[in-house]
Amino acid sequence: MKLIASLIGAAALAALSLSAHAQAVKPDLGKGAASFGQVCAACHAADGNSVIGANPKLAGQHPEYLVKQLTEFKSGKRANAVMSGMSAALSDEDMRNIGFWLASQKPTPGAAKDKDLVALGERIYRGGIADRQIAACAGCHSPNGAGIPAQYPRLAGQHAEYTSTQLKSFRSGERKNSAQMTGVAAYLTDKEITAVSDYIAGLR
Repeated sequence: MKLIASLIGAAALAALSLSAHAQAVKPDLGKGAASFGQVCAACHAADGNSVIGANPKLAGQHPEYLVKQLTEFKSGKRANAVMSGMSAALSDEDMRNIGFWLASQKPTPGAAKDKDLVALGERIYRGGIADRQIAACAGCHSPNGAGIPAQYPRLAGQHAEYTSTQLKSFRSGERKNSAQMTGVAAYLTDKEITAVSDYIAGLR
């Protein structure tokens, strides 16, 4: 009986410890907003909805994805001179706070602009290209571009210029932090990249 009581007591203490740990690592959105304002807002806008085509919109992005990218910029796994410098001084806690604060911000919608390519972009996004074994983007990033939390990023409304640049970087091997995306982009032509990037910009 004493052994059972002891085990129950130990389990209760362990549960309390886990609960305290969870609370300790809970993101601080206030600190996230402050850190973002100091380090990131100049390029990504005050609310994470960048208005510059070369800089991605970050508002509404999955926090786990944002933390992963910041960590990989800092380590050099994802190469970008500007972002490597910006992330160098961020702690794991800073990254988590920023990621969760950005996730809480409302993303602004975008729009497709190239009417002559939008049908091609939609076909690639929704159906892939079977004869080159290119998977449909919707399979991982969802039909409306919302992505899958902790696995695949939100794409809906993203600047076409930024998406196009990233697909070309995956294709060339310049961006190396997703073998899956490298494999997909390897078989896309410039026209197909332009089309699917423009289509993604209009998703909502």
